[in-house]
Amino acid sequence: APDIPVIDQAYSKLSNSITVEWRTVPGATSYLLTAQDGDSLIETVVTNSPGTVTGLKPATLYRITIRSINSGGKSQPSPFRKAKTVLAAPVLSVSSPSCDSIAVRWKAVYMAAGFSVSLMRSDGLGRMLKENTTNTSLIFTNLDPGTLYTIKAYAWNVNGIPGDDFTYNQRTSPNAPADVQVAFNSGALRASVSWMPTEGALTYSVTASSGLLKLKCNTSSASCVVPSLQCGSEYYVSVTAYNDAGSSKPTDAVSLKTIPCAPVNISIEEDEPGHLLVSWSSVSFGYYYVVFVKSDDGLEVHCNTSHTQCHFQSDCGFTYFISVFAYNKAGQSPSGDVFNYTTAPCCPSDLRAVVVSSDTVQVTWAPVRGVDMYQTRAVDWSGVALCNGTATACTLSALRCNTQYNVTVYSFSEARGSNTSCASKYVATAPCSPEIKNISKEALSVVSVHWQSNNEEATYVVTARGEAGLWHCRSSGNSCTLINLPCGSAFSVSAIARSPAGQSLPSHSVPLETAPCCPNDLIVTQVTQSVTNISWSVGMGAQTYVTTLESPKGQAKCHTLQNYCLLGCITCSTNYTVSLKAVSETGLTSSCTYQGYSSSACCPSGVKLYRLGNNGIRVYWRASEETRDYHTDLHGSKGNFTCTPSSGLSHCDITEIPCGDVYTVVVSPVTDKGPKLTFCPKKIYSVTCSGSSVGMVIYRGKSNAE
Repeated sequence: APDIPVIDQAYSKLSNSITVEWRTVPGATSYLLTAQDGDSLIETVVTNSPGTVTGLKPATLYRITIRSINSGGKSQPSPFRKAKTVLAAPVLSVSSPSCDSIAVRWKAVYMAAGFSVSLMRSDGLGRMLKENTTNTSLIFTNLDPGTLYTIKAYAWNVNGIPGDDFTYNQRTSPNAPADVQVAFNSGALRASVSWMPTEGALTYSVTASSGLLKLKCNTSSASCVVPSLQCGSEYYVSVTAYNDAGSSKPTDAVSLKTIPCAPVNISIEEDEPGHLLVSWSSVSFGYYYVVFVKSDDGLEVHCNTSHTQCHFQSDCGFTYFISVFAYNKAGQSPSGDVFNYTTAPCCPSDLRAVVVSSDTVQVTWAPVRGVDMYQTRAVDWSGVALCNGTATACTLSALRCNTQYNVTVYSFSEARGSNTSCASKYVATAPCSPEIKNISKEALSVVSVHWQSNNEEATYVVTARGEAGLWHCRSSGNSCTLINLPCGSAFSVSAIARSPAGQSLPSHSVPLETAPCCPNDLIVTQVTQSVTNISWSVGMGAQTYVTTLESPKGQAKCHTLQNYCLLGCITCSTNYTVSLKAVSETGLTSSCTYQGYSSSACCPSGVKLYRLGNNGIRVYWRASEETRDYHTDLHGSKGNFTCTPSSGLSHCDITEIPCGDVYTVVVSPVTDKGPKLTFCPKKIYSVTCSGSSVGMVIYRGKSNAE
């Protein structure tokens, strides 16, 4: 182990440590310092001298020893030295009770005999102040306002040895701002306050006081706006500066009088016709008043007075808008309530009455000023009809037709009532509507209309209205005749009455239907010997048709919705009369007669073929009429052949006809009207060959029948 070191000295510079100095021991790599206070032992390993033991108690006596250490171990402890730690630093509590002073307080320090406190501006300007005291508080005065100071304090013991020091920075509170200026904004009811900035102030607070009411605004600049001031009030405005040390004293209050409030208890009276008296109550801080009176035509007058009433001229039928303002040096009062006063309305002018219908009259007039409502009264011997409204027109309805009324229009104002001296006008209503009693048909296109007449000096017009057009008739009596009405048409018949007072409403319409029209064209076509097709053009107004063919031998009839019809059981070679009935939807009928029709000649019967010599064929038949001529046609694949016998004969010969073919044979009567008949029966025969001559004629059957 190394040698025992020797302590040269042990001393304390800080209250929690002792520094030890010794001579270096050869071969020692480190040293173990020990500080002992009774049972308390604190050790620290250091590498060389000097070494410090920390974590000690202030103002405490310790026994200090040291050991040298190397790889071989530790030496024995050195002879001890006694050393005492210095005093602890006082813990300061600092404040600035005023803008030019700083108060320092601290708690007592163990084993302290006295204290030393020094103060100096933190920016190094000025001199340092130092005080020694045995007390635990101290006040520095005559300092600069709003300035940051550095305070240092320490305690010493009875031997005068100083302990640890404590440093604290403290700013003095600011001085009150100077040159406070107040500007009032009358329109926004707010005040702009400004001042000269004061040294060391961080923020400012502006207070505007009026009685118990206090308004504040805070700012870091040198101006502030105090909003929401009240009219008719006096405020005292002061400014206080603040920093982290506290606040300054408030500045001397500056008086601020706001604008007066709007006058109240405004009354408007028409003390005599054509004169208005406006009065009101006085208001605080109101030096004089101005009354503005504006009529609804845009004209405005005013009155300037220091009293509480004004006189104005007025006219009938006008609405006046009245407002009162108070003034002082601060400006004009806020806008109060705008009052309106309406004088009695004038009577409506340019009265006009127009008869709209038999029970309605429309009344119009020129507007007048100040009217809230018009009332129109129509009076006759039986009662009164009223119409109220705000427009300059009124429609009197539900009046009695064909009656004279006394019409008057009154103007009303809610504020002033009615002007009852307005002139009236006589108006006669239009005639009453006629009532159609009967419509009678005089002829095919002629009808008479009858109505009940209940008007005086009236002319009646009857109108038949339909898709075919309009037909009119006029009369001052109770009937008239409509002529030339088209067939197959539907009409709505109504009547009106006319008089110098106007035209009545139409009567209730009465339906009128004329008989359907006969078809213009009718065509009869024979389809077969016993069937005929009849077709016709459409008849206006007809829904169904009844067609009839009639002769002494019988009658054929057809009822149909179409414009054609097939009639059977027709007798050939017969003259028929042709008739048609057009029937409307309601059952009206028109009988139509057309040119007679003759049915076709009768076809022969018993047609047979016989072979003749020299390659010929004879065709036999039984004639339907003795005086009728016939025509024969043979059609085959090897050729077509015809023959026409002499008049009165019932057979016909065809020569040089090829054998070995099948022929269709038709015998039809010859007509005088052009083409031959195509509906006579056809028979089929097969003609065989025997050598080079015509062979047997074999009947194969009919190709069609009647």
